[in-house]
Amino acid sequence: MTPTNHDATAAPEAAQCTTYDRLIIEALTRYPEREAFVHGDRRMTYAETAESMSRLQQVLQARGIGHGSGVGALSVNIPEVWVTQAATYALGAHYTGLHPLGSLDDHVWICDDAEIEVLIVHPLFAKAGLEVAERSRFVRHLLVFGQADGTDDLFEAMEGFQPEPLRPGPAGEEDLAWLQYTGGTTGKPKGVMLPHRSMVELTRVALTSWQMPETPRYLVAPPITHAGVLPLFATLARGGTVILLEGFEPKSFVAAVEREQANCTFGVPTMINALLDYTTPQDGDLSCLERFFYGAAPITPDRLTQALERFGPILVQIYGQTESVGVATSLHREEHDPVTRPELLSSCGRPVIGTTVRIVDPEGEAAPDGTPGELCLRSRAVMTGYWKLPELTRETLRDGWLHTGDVAVRDDRGYLHIVDRTKDMIITGGFNVYPKEVENVIAGHPHVAAVAVVGLPDDTWGEAVTAFIVPHQGTKIDESEIQRLVREAKGAHQSPKTVRVVDELPTTLVGKINKRRLRELGPEGRAR
Repeated sequence: MTPTNHDATAAPEAAQCTTYDRLIIEALTRYPEREAFVHGDRRMTYAETAESMSRLQQVLQARGIGHGSGVGALSVNIPEVWVTQAATYALGAHYTGLHPLGSLDDHVWICDDAEIEVLIVHPLFAKAGLEVAERSRFVRHLLVFGQADGTDDLFEAMEGFQPEPLRPGPAGEEDLAWLQYTGGTTGKPKGVMLPHRSMVELTRVALTSWQMPETPRYLVAPPITHAGVLPLFATLARGGTVILLEGFEPKSFVAAVEREQANCTFGVPTMINALLDYTTPQDGDLSCLERFFYGAAPITPDRLTQALERFGPILVQIYGQTESVGVATSLHREEHDPVTRPELLSSCGRPVIGTTVRIVDPEGEAAPDGTPGELCLRSRAVMTGYWKLPELTRETLRDGWLHTGDVAVRDDRGYLHIVDRTKDMIITGGFNVYPKEVENVIAGHPHVAAVAVVGLPDDTWGEAVTAFIVPHQGTKIDESEIQRLVREAKGAHQSPKTVRVVDELPTTLVGKINKRRLRELGPEGRAR
């Protein structure tokens, strides 16, 4: 049974609540002449963005998209990716972004699970889009942000409609807006249901707790189909400008900061590491940057200290989960002080205004300060649940709290320190990787008798995906072949950085693979 309502009529209370599309329309119509987006040589004003949103909305409507429908996108960063999201929300439909590094099988599975009826892709992914549309049970229309053989040009379709005044759609604040997929322990990605209230809360938190510049010029390299979008609308709500890069390359990134005089950006620790390792002050002037938001993966205090020395006191850490639309805690600019407050460089900060946290022991009782326990959250940002997974939803959302699976310690000043994860998820380069998904692929190789995948600390990636393999007797394991196998099945970010062949996998007393022991063995397969 589909967990959405396809009734075309709006809920009676929809007109009285604040929905995400209502905020978007207010922002786009408040600053018509200001520059909203920069993408290479293209520059779009707020008025032009509003016109594009209206045209795109009509294109989707003409293809049957309405309240409760699903729209997906697979693209590098271009303005129309965000316009697609905005138009989808204004129709009362839900949006799902497909990761540019994801595998074809995952794209097909997500489109079917999310019930995506219209899929829009960048010309770079036109071939993949055609195959997804052919294999999917739900995709009825494939559109391309431009021209590609055998496809319909979205821009040409938009020209067939005249812009109309933007109006809020039929959705209420509890209606699904963003159906975002994250890795699944069962081997399949799971959909996180983020309603309009979550998106509104994200905007409020970004404006009140992330120390954004007064008029942001936000440079974004991570995909805006995913984490790169988090500060984006808050930028527009302040009348700022979003500067889009189609990917991250250190020297090009530095040049873009200087050329566009960006005053804020968002990146994962891998980007910070690359900027430190592969650029010098001579590559470009970063003095215009007032804020460097970072998150989505671990980073060492030593690296943070180097970043502060290089960039100055501009770092702001954001901690959250997909299940809370990235909203939970923040460590402010002035709290990044390696001289007077070095202990805070290992902290994820304190709860943002409007978010309540508690640390609980295995029995579910409150753990005292200084004692590790599971971090639980409560706020208007928290998801309504996992799409079509009621048991997992009940397990994760218990007694009004989101159980994060992260083990944390709270100090006597209220700062939180993430010390471990109860789940085995690996965060590598800002991307979430679930070992089970990688293990399932490797286990299909005819030479593999047993496999376990863990994340090991890595200065560049935060954590490196590492596979320990027991081969069948009389066979050999080719590391590059295993890496290629995973890369083709799951995407480059999930491919093991290291493959280690071992005689056996350590097990616990009850016969489960002892992954803690594997982490202690390290990438060389020897005890550390």
